[in-house]
Amino acid sequence: MSFMFNPYPYNDPNAVNHIANDGSVELGRTATGNAAVAAALSKFANPGTVIAIDGYSTAPFSALVGLLPKTAEFISVASIYKSADELREQFAEYLPEDREKDPVLLYGKIFKGGYEGIFDGEKLAALQENLKNKADRLIVLYGNGALTESLRDLADVRIWLDVTPKKAVLNIKAGGYRNFGNDTDLPFKVTMRRCYYVDFELGFALRNRLMANGGLDFYVAGDDPANVKLLPNDVLHALISRALDYPIRQRPVYLEGVWGGYFTMKERNLPKEMKNCAWVFDMIPMEVSTVIIMDGLEFEFPYYVVVAAEGKKLMGERCLRDFHGFFPIRFNYDDTFHSSGNMSIQLHPGADFVVPNHNELGRQDESYYIVATAQRARTYLGFNRGADPEEFIAEVKRSEKDYQPVDYQKYIYSVESKPGIQVMIPAGTIHGSGKNQLILEIGSLTVGSYTYKMYDYLRKDLDGKPRPIHTYFGNINLNRGMMQDYVEKNLVNGGYRVIREEGDAKEVVVGECEQLYFSLRNLIFGNYMTDDTKGDFHVLALVDGEDVTVRSKKDPSRKFDMKFMDIVVVPADFGEYELINNKPETWTTIHKTLLK
Repeated sequence: MSFMFNPYPYNDPNAVNHIANDGSVELGRTATGNAAVAAALSKFANPGTVIAIDGYSTAPFSALVGLLPKTAEFISVASIYKSADELREQFAEYLPEDREKDPVLLYGKIFKGGYEGIFDGEKLAALQENLKNKADRLIVLYGNGALTESLRDLADVRIWLDVTPKKAVLNIKAGGYRNFGNDTDLPFKVTMRRCYYVDFELGFALRNRLMANGGLDFYVAGDDPANVKLLPNDVLHALISRALDYPIRQRPVYLEGVWGGYFTMKERNLPKEMKNCAWVFDMIPMEVSTVIIMDGLEFEFPYYVVVAAEGKKLMGERCLRDFHGFFPIRFNYDDTFHSSGNMSIQLHPGADFVVPNHNELGRQDESYYIVATAQRARTYLGFNRGADPEEFIAEVKRSEKDYQPVDYQKYIYSVESKPGIQVMIPAGTIHGSGKNQLILEIGSLTVGSYTYKMYDYLRKDLDGKPRPIHTYFGNINLNRGMMQDYVEKNLVNGGYRVIREEGDAKEVVVGECEQLYFSLRNLIFGNYMTDDTKGDFHVLALVDGEDVTVRSKKDPSRKFDMKFMDIVVVPADFGEYELINNKPETWTTIHKTLLK
């Protein structure tokens, strides 16, 4: 999960997937509602049994534990954590406190030590012995880490209690969550930083292993603690597998922001109470959820449950191998339409920095596809011809201290924004989206979001505090060679070419460069067009048009009806598919992303 500090508490009712049950999914074995879940679990609550309940951070353990017999012996995994002081000392290197480099203490390094790394060795050994000698006792072991490798084989019934990423953050904002082993309440942003680098990472990694390796008996969806839903593990996998017979859309997360605009609010009919909509996390794998409706029942999972459970069917064998089980591309909309200003002038790190310093997966490349514009919209990318990057750095560092404005346009090159322009933003490239536009941002695998703001117009954030500037990290990662001539030749609609024509339809590469491992394309057609996944996933965004059906050529019942701005994943083994323009009086454009 990235630094999703302020998700708006809104569940988009349109971002759902209606999936027909072909008989392979035994939904009659699921349990919906706490009373039904209690009845289902009672069948396993027998003497001589260890029930282990693990879950994601903020999962409602007390609600699920409360459904089990009061005669059980309840053991919290937290009882074997190292002391709060020991953990604070252990995590100090992962959460450095150097305000010269990181003024608001936002960044850190992902802890890879697993739950075993936070367990007290002696306490773990004693717990293992206790579980081995269960005799005729019913033992309920619950909490984060209950199904880690050192405890899993001692459990007779293995349950994962989950919450979606957005719900986890909203739970923390509501108060009451303490980081693993912590003995005090901490401010929200401090808690979130620790969650990202430790708590969320541990739960995410363990859940992926359990999903991929069949290490569960039951999965419980716990976003609503008063109405949890239980699925046997084989039913969960069958449900997800059946959903991947279709193109699937994810449920977005919407966030307000100081530069946020109003295009998305109108198009998506977002709540009028929102200040604006700056970000639409439409298909950021770590942030979004997947809603499946089948036989009148609705289930919502973190998208990474889908990725981990059925990765090969979703992504394809090549992607699964090359990206080690991670979904390798992320998608969101940035909305500055009729906003108060530009996004910050910023850049992102390369692999040689982000891997050793943050324990992340790789370089952070991005791209912008311009979907819609208003007056005088511009996109900033690289340095002007003849500009001095060192002078620019000196200027923004000065501005950090004296709070006087910088003439950023003297240094930063910009292009006039028009719908259809694709810009590539390799790691280290200074850039920013100007006001009055909606852009589709497509980025690489990096799990987190390392945005080093170099200049932000001396603005305050929505909380009234100055927005953080990271010139220390920005200076280290800045690619000074990204000058106007190179940008114009290579990064603005770079690699543009028509690669196939089909009647009056055509597929056009709108963006490729050597640094980015994905290809950015447009499918432009009037009535109809076809495509083929050929064993690799496609991600489609309807960027010009109103109503397009994406359906299997082999089985037209397996379809998704896309509206403007919708983003869907076409699974790798979907094969040949058709695109039908349901408003053929106007031409339409679908933006397509795939691995090179």
